[in-house]
Amino acid sequence: MTKIAIIEDNTVINQMYRMKFEVEGFDVQVASNGQDGVKLVKKFRPDIILLDLQMPGMNGDEALAQIRSEVWGKKIPVIILTNTGKEEAPQGLGALGIEGYIVKAEMTPKQVVSRVKESLDKN
Repeated sequence: MTKIAIIEDNTVINQMYRMKFEVEGFDVQVASNGQDGVKLVKKFRPDIILLDLQMPGMNGDEALAQIRSEVWGKKIPVIILTNTGKEEAPQGLGALGIEGYIVKAEMTPKQVVSRVKESLDKN
């Protein structure tokens, strides 16, 4: 079963995506902030990560930098799932090796699932 980690501070959004991916046959784990997300990824070792940028405590780019600094975290595909437009995204994000960038308001959950499946197929 394909494992996905969703790191998103909005409970309504992370539960909506959890249900959508579970219906599609994914093993889903959710974290609601960057610190918990890093711990989750370390323990769960997902096949792909959906990562929000704007979160309390540790934001998404900081969490991604920590994940990428670990041997086990260098190759996991990460799709940014945020309401922050690309032009407002942190400058060093591309250097951290992201698989894609999705603005939540611009895609339905079904489209997000399709995008994740496409990424997994090519990796």
